[in-house]
Amino acid sequence: MTLGLIGNCAVAGLVDERGRLVWLCLPRFDGDPVFHHLVGHGPENEHDGTFTIDLEDLSHAEQSYESNTAILTTVLHGPSGSVEITDFCPRFESQGRMFRPQSVARRIRPLSGWPRITVRLRPRFNWAENAPQITRGSNHVRFVGPDLTMRLTTDAPIDHVLDEQVFNLNRTYHFMLGPDESPDRSPAELYAAFHRDTSNYWRGWSRRLALPLEWQDAVIRAAIGLKLCSYEPTGAIIAAVTTSIPEAPHSERNWDYRYCWVRDAFFTVRALNSLAATHTMERYFQWLMNVVADAKGQHIQPVLGVGLEKALTERHAGALQGYRGMGPVRVGNQAHEHYQHDTYGNIILAAAPAFFDKRLYMEADEQAFRMLEPLGEQSWALHDQPDAGIWELRTRARIHTSSSLMCWAACDRLAKIARHLGLTDSETVWGSRAQTIRDKILTHAWSDKRGAFVESFGGETLDASVLLMAEVGLIDARDPRFVATVDALSSTLGRGPFMLRYEEADDFGEPEVGFNVCAFWRVDALARAGRHDEAREHFEGLLAARNPLGLMSEDTDFRTGEAWGNFPQTYSLVGIINGAMRLSKPWEHTV
Repeated sequence: MTLGLIGNCAVAGLVDERGRLVWLCLPRFDGDPVFHHLVGHGPENEHDGTFTIDLEDLSHAEQSYESNTAILTTVLHGPSGSVEITDFCPRFESQGRMFRPQSVARRIRPLSGWPRITVRLRPRFNWAENAPQITRGSNHVRFVGPDLTMRLTTDAPIDHVLDEQVFNLNRTYHFMLGPDESPDRSPAELYAAFHRDTSNYWRGWSRRLALPLEWQDAVIRAAIGLKLCSYEPTGAIIAAVTTSIPEAPHSERNWDYRYCWVRDAFFTVRALNSLAATHTMERYFQWLMNVVADAKGQHIQPVLGVGLEKALTERHAGALQGYRGMGPVRVGNQAHEHYQHDTYGNIILAAAPAFFDKRLYMEADEQAFRMLEPLGEQSWALHDQPDAGIWELRTRARIHTSSSLMCWAACDRLAKIARHLGLTDSETVWGSRAQTIRDKILTHAWSDKRGAFVESFGGETLDASVLLMAEVGLIDARDPRFVATVDALSSTLGRGPFMLRYEEADDFGEPEVGFNVCAFWRVDALARAGRHDEAREHFEGLLAARNPLGLMSEDTDFRTGEAWGNFPQTYSLVGIINGAMRLSKPWEHTV
């Protein structure tokens, strides 16, 4: 299934290759999926949970984004004619602030013939448990749920919409779906204005990106995808728009990714910063500092809600069958209960650029540094203690190399910030601690038996997360030990351009598919080591695994090329940007 992402940094929807809106949560990313057909249709009808424009006897379809925007176009073709569907979520500056309503704008327009279409608008509430109460007016329909009311304003025949009647499309119709508010203009006028202003916003945003010479289309699409995963009202960044798309068929590795992992968000912020898109970092810095202040020097959980919610209690949505019938559909994520010691380092890594970047409106000063120091204390205390690790293992704890690595990064970056601020005593303390942790990692994470750095202190199994050792600066990528590690990982975990996360069975058995971000980490490691031809070959192979719209999920089946896991995955989009920035020829090659 090909999915296109629409959104406005407050809500996000997914449209499939037939132009069906199959995913939309309200009132925000982690809310109730009023359109949920991606993970099941509910108990009553197979069309429930969708907003579709069905063309009679559909023969084929094609999709594309309007250039450098988040505006998606789907063209359906059949014997009766062709119809164009254009979808977006409005986003633009208005009255000195960003206008990003909880709305979807949709236009259907005949391109040829007299296309015969059926409009089906079937939201449901409370994770498909409740059908809406429906009221109608002359040009609108209200869908009333227990906690939410949606309003469709349209110039299409209301009777045809509610009755799901097949009719000839001989003119353009507009559908504005959102809060229960009366618009001040006709649907056509509102759509035209929103389309113009949203297009101008995204084109202007894309124009300001500092792009590499090569792979620009891939980078722009990945950057827009990352931007759409940021929740602008608070600054949080979600890991993915969806929940419960399994990592592999029938694996039950179905997780809810609609929350903010500080680990994933750090990589997102860093990738956007490399393109000079700094606003997301500024907003995320504010979100992080709220997390830090609330913790008061104590434990920080690895994942929180976009509004800083801590209780993300995991449960099953029993009315939904799951993606392709592969349940369960999970709501919430047990990872909020975990102790993952890399959390503190990822927060400091994400916050550190704010102390150095002169482009930012905000100023990170000594007070902000002192707020971060308790996280360093946690990193120092926990750097050699067992935890659930980067892969969030639910049934065992070890001293994971990746967790200790990020504890080192926390102390190392605090030392660098202290030096920048002229805090000599603090620089000495944090620098000394960073050196101690580094020495432990290089000693205890190395396995003579495997000839490589391994997943835990004293362990013997390989794990792709150790590739981050060079990326965050603990070891030089040309160090013989790291080079040997890259080669060992490639021979054991590599599957063409793809990579498994690790070789050891976990709570659900052995990994079955390539975890895309691990493959991008290998690309980065190879490039840093000067092995550019290998890196480019793998990078091109990974780009070929994107969907036709340039987006990427969490996992790829290396046997079939099929995408699995939640979508779009910020980690994967980050990998596209980082790989292009690392490998692209310099601009001087155009001369």
